[in-house]
Amino acid sequence: MRKLATVKLQKDNMKFSSGHFTIFSATQREHLHGHNFTVAAEITAEYEDNGMAFDYRHYKQKLIALCDQLDGYFLLPGESAHLQIEEHGDYINAHFNREILPFLKHDVLVLPMCNITVEELSRWFIQQLVKDKTELQSFSIKAITIKVSTMPGQAAATTWRATDE
Repeated sequence: MRKLATVKLQKDNMKFSSGHFTIFSATQREHLHGHNFTVAAEITAEYEDNGMAFDYRHYKQKLIALCDQLDGYFLLPGESAHLQIEEHGDYINAHFNREILPFLKHDVLVLPMCNITVEELSRWFIQQLVKDKTELQSFSIKAITIKVSTMPGQAAATTWRATDE
């Protein structure tokens, strides 16, 4: 008989601090600001007679490394319909509604998303975790949910299921 368990991972070091702005329309956006984001995961997997689904350390380390990739950067959406990004020497210029927002290139990460929101960030984390299909199969992973929060009571979650393939 197949046994499933959902493992919840939420550690103090699964976090990152980044700047951003949310784009609401072609003419409206938030002011530049930042958050201390937290990340939590729920991973559903089959487990064996040893009573353990998989080595939790593996996904804790992956999540911490992904948080570290984003930590300390200003995040820009590379796929926004309302924001054009161009590199100019040591700068990245973000063009929005006739404004030019210059950023030092080494301070910015341009991410493959349409907006920098907790919804899109949770989707990005999922995309990073499910890239290696062999790994997912070896751990018998059936579903992963990632929740990204900016504060208690304000979060979004994205779920991937093995049947989504």
